[in-house]
Amino acid sequence: GQVRLIAPDIHLDALLDELPGDHPLVLAITLTAAQLGGAPLPAMEVRLSSSIPLAAGFGSSAATSIAIIRALAAFLGHSLPVEIISELAYRVEKRHHGNPSGIDNTVIAFERPVYFVRGQPFETLLPAKPFTLVIADSGVQSSTAAVVADVRRLYQADPQASEAAFTAIGELSRQARERIQNGQIEDLGALMNRNQRLLRELTISSPELDRLVDAALESGAQGAKLSGGGRGGNMIALVTPETAGAVVTGLRAAGAVRTWITTISLAEG
Repeated sequence: GQVRLIAPDIHLDALLDELPGDHPLVLAITLTAAQLGGAPLPAMEVRLSSSIPLAAGFGSSAATSIAIIRALAAFLGHSLPVEIISELAYRVEKRHHGNPSGIDNTVIAFERPVYFVRGQPFETLLPAKPFTLVIADSGVQSSTAAVVADVRRLYQADPQASEAAFTAIGELSRQARERIQNGQIEDLGALMNRNQRLLRELTISSPELDRLVDAALESGAQGAKLSGGGRGGNMIALVTPETAGAVVTGLRAAGAVRTWITTISLAEG
């Protein structure tokens, strides 16, 4: 049957057959159908709406893919294992972004914070103490694929310097995991700041993100860094409940188009 895709957020209203085969929404549907045996799809209308900002480092594309995969499987009378859902979404991301990390689809499919190393099983990350983040949207949309390609060129031009930066970022991530799991939240800020300096060196940051990071620190944040693919999108700042308001004010004055305050909860049990 005919499958109509309606997604007002991206001004899309078209039949599945009218869209290119590598369109991410088409891929999510066709890969799911193939996973379920490849039988012809019945006539249906897939209507998609989202409150997640697009191309902003929030994993909107992975969230969209997973929503479609789950909804389509349920509509066809199937319940896919979460591992399969995550893998299908990763395959969509790979076609769409080129060489994604796999973080977005893993976190969203399993619905929990994770410590992620490419090529290794993910570990659930449970904080021993709650901590508060301010998230700010730079208002600049960015292409993860373009950033990945530029970083690859940078690596090819100077493999030694790039490798040193990647190694340092990996070590900072390991240290951050330990601090979160041990409740040493006061140490996280300095790790975030060092991470951001390395991301700047790798050309993953942008003037807009740098301005927001600096504004957050000047307003009382303990640490701040970009989030997601970089060159736009969002940044995050580690705050206390007492400093969150001042940091939000500083970020808005520095050009943030939207801000959110979120508290990462205590470990289960």
